[in-house]
Amino acid sequence: MSSTSNHNDDKIVETVMVGRYIEMENEGEKKTAKSRFSSLLWHGGSAYDAWFSCASNQVAQVLLTLPYSFSQLGMLSGILFQLLYGLMGSWTAYLISILYVEYRTRKEREKVDFRNHVIQWFEVLEGLLGKHWRNVGLVFNCTFLLFGSVIQLIACASNIYYINDKLDKRTWTYIFGACCATTVFIPSFRNYRIWSFLGLLMTTYTAWYLAIAALLHGQVDGVKHSGPTKPVLYFTGATNILYTFGGHAVTVEIMHAMWKPQKFKAIYLLATAYVLTLTLPSAATVYWAFGDKLLERSNAFALLPRTPFRDAAVVLMLIHQFITFGFACTPLYFVWEKAIGLHDCESLCKRAAARLPVVVPIWFLAIIFPFFGPINSAVGSLLVSFTVYIIPALAHMFTFRSGHARENAVEPPPRYFGRWIGVYIINMVIVGWVFVVGFGFGGWASMTNFIHQINTFGLFTKCYQCPPPLPPISLPVNTPAVAPSPFSYNIAPNSTQFTFSSSPSPSPSPSYLPPHFHHHHYHHGH
Repeated sequence: MSSTSNHNDDKIVETVMVGRYIEMENEGEKKTAKSRFSSLLWHGGSAYDAWFSCASNQVAQVLLTLPYSFSQLGMLSGILFQLLYGLMGSWTAYLISILYVEYRTRKEREKVDFRNHVIQWFEVLEGLLGKHWRNVGLVFNCTFLLFGSVIQLIACASNIYYINDKLDKRTWTYIFGACCATTVFIPSFRNYRIWSFLGLLMTTYTAWYLAIAALLHGQVDGVKHSGPTKPVLYFTGATNILYTFGGHAVTVEIMHAMWKPQKFKAIYLLATAYVLTLTLPSAATVYWAFGDKLLERSNAFALLPRTPFRDAAVVLMLIHQFITFGFACTPLYFVWEKAIGLHDCESLCKRAAARLPVVVPIWFLAIIFPFFGPINSAVGSLLVSFTVYIIPALAHMFTFRSGHARENAVEPPPRYFGRWIGVYIINMVIVGWVFVVGFGFGGWASMTNFIHQINTFGLFTKCYQCPPPLPPISLPVNTPAVAPSPFSYNIAPNSTQFTFSSSPSPSPSPSYLPPHFHHHHYHHGH
């Protein structure tokens, strides 16, 4: 009995020591005012930093597409899917954190030093399950993060267009691609402290702006809430919500940035709980106000009237998308650095220069597939379903399939989950549900919708879902070519009644003018 308790004590000590290198190095150092200020803005590794990173990263541009998903799903299904996928996402993030601590503890028993090395998900899979799992994890994770970054760029162009439509969305994508490339200078997730804090403030403002603006606007005339109408739309909407709560592809990197990674276990659940206070009110009220109109407008900003508050929300979302681009792209930078052997390099400038090639394919893909909204569902069904739901659940089951592994687990499941049997049952339910509903039906629906967008708008479309340009003004055949008037008179034939408006319109035919209106008078603005 005493030997068992000693063994457990050893495990607790090992777990507590995981990830404490920098804390131990900094003990006894005197902090100057400059270093205090620097650590306040730049060096974050606390549980609070991790919470801000998770909450800020989880909901970004997808906030603007959730009303679109509600129009596809209907109100009740929209709310239930958010709650379901929020819980499932929190569970698989918990599994990832358990596997990370297990891997790191095993490696540190072998005296492996991670001071200049960022552990990533594919390395956890390799250390616990072998190179085949590593390869699968690497392919899914990198592809998901690649398209996650693409989606942020598309969202930037989609949003800025609602403030400045002088440039088309493709041109804005070029501009924001160059801006987002500056994320190569941010070394790791530990340096996102101030950004993740500001990012969460920005999404909080935007979510409550959407909710309040929709309530003040009220329901549009003849509003209809007919969803769900078609299975294709229903499952497309469901996979967008699957994507919303699948933002934990960077969980391992966020954990590695913490001083004490074992504190991460409940952080993702708390972050999800906060995110639900943003996503549920905003999506429900915008859908209540606009109903089926949202089926043709995947960006909620498109339907709300332009006000200084809306412009502020657009600008804040643009800044937040820049931050989220960095979150999605930083793990790709790490993979690339490891591939070319520069990951341990001390020079930030060398690493930044080496990272630039990663941004180019992201830029290119954002220009090919500018389908804001439908691309979220496609990525959700084909990539998120495996990357952050199915693979972590299967990896946990395979890692602890033997009695020896379960007995020596650094963190065995608590009693309220039903110990090992309960955990295995939950994992199998998640794998089955996500594979059938998320990947199966969701994949079919979202790809059908995605192909429909390609057929409707075409690849490389210049301005996705932009209002059509006004038709050119044409003069009647026998009218002399004169400068168009800034005013127009709309006069019905054989009638003396006419209306006055200030919008340009085609010059009326002379036969429709009353006798006392001569050309001279008409063209001088009477």
